Amino acid sequence: MADIFGQLNQIRAEIQSAAPGSPAELEQFRIQYLGSKNILKGLFAEMKNVPNERKKEFGQIMNELKDSAEAKFALLKEKFEADADSGAGENIDLFAPGEPMQIGSIHPISMVMNKIIGIFERIGFTVVDGPEIETDWYNFTAMNTPEDHPARDMQDTFYLKGGMEWLLRTHTSPVQARIMEGGNLPIRIIAPGRVYRNETISTRSHCQFHQIEGLYIDENVSFADLKQTLFYFAKEMFGASEIRLRPSFFPFTEPSAEMDIWLGTDTEKNYRLTKGTGWLEILGCGMVDPKVLENCGIDAERYTGFAFGMGIERQALRLFEIGDIRLLFENDVRFLSQFKGAI
Repeated sequence: MADIFGQLNQIRAEIQSAAPGSPAELEQFRIQYLGSKNILKGLFAEMKNVPNERKKEFGQIMNELKDSAEAKFALLKEKFEADADSGAGENIDLFAPGEPMQIGSIHPISMVMNKIIGIFERIGFTVVDGPEIETDWYNFTAMNTPEDHPARDMQDTFYLKGGMEWLLRTHTSPVQARIMEGGNLPIRIIAPGRVYRNETISTRSHCQFHQIEGLYIDENVSFADLKQTLFYFAKEMFGASEIRLRPSFFPFTEPSAEMDIWLGTDTEKNYRLTKGTGWLEILGCGMVDPKVLENCGIDAERYTGFAFGMGIERQALRLFEIGDIRLLFENDVRFLSQFKGAI
């Protein structure tokens, strides 16, 4: 037993006399005395051979050696780090030109959305918002969408677990329903935001995109008011000199229309955008269906209104001549950096 205690005394002397002169030597010290296979671990196996009356002494010495090694390691590590910090600036050239800072840019979708909002705010529309998790009532029923309408099909709508009552909104129209339900007339609002549709079957589609819808309800609102409002938007947004409204169908408007703007075919860009027709489809619109007004508690005999809606991504593609909608979602800095100061 004198041999084992002699070994402990020798290790104590080695730890006390150790003087690592560099971080690399300090790391060797740590491995030797504190690493996963340090020399102290091998001595613990000798505990069974130590007489019972000296086991306590043996354990105390082992703990002392470990504490001593840890203390020396911590002290020298702190010293080396302090020395490195104090000399960090010795080789800095204070007169060298600084590296240019990379300034970010607003995402093109946000640019287009902000521009659209600004146009409608100038003619009295107020921005409103609503939840992205909606009920079937606000998303479909209140907006006069029949039970058998294809839009209710599971391939288009993301229903949440627990039944068909809760879903991710498929358009921003539920915001209109909630505002109409509040009964604070007249109403002149725009509702921008994210919407969700299960369109993964198309390589050019995305489950989440952005829409902006507008709603104006008051006494004596006519289709002529709708046309003039959208003509103003087309001039401000695209510089269009002419628009046309083509008959269409939406469950929540009657009559309904698709709006096109005249770009002409005098340039290659316009010819390509309009597929040679000179006309470019921009948005859908129409007079609010009386059934929608009644669903939301508004007197359809006294009040009328119009609504319109458009996809923000589609406007961005046209405004910036982007060839693939997926570029808007890939967050490629090389692509996004092109839009610094675009609008």
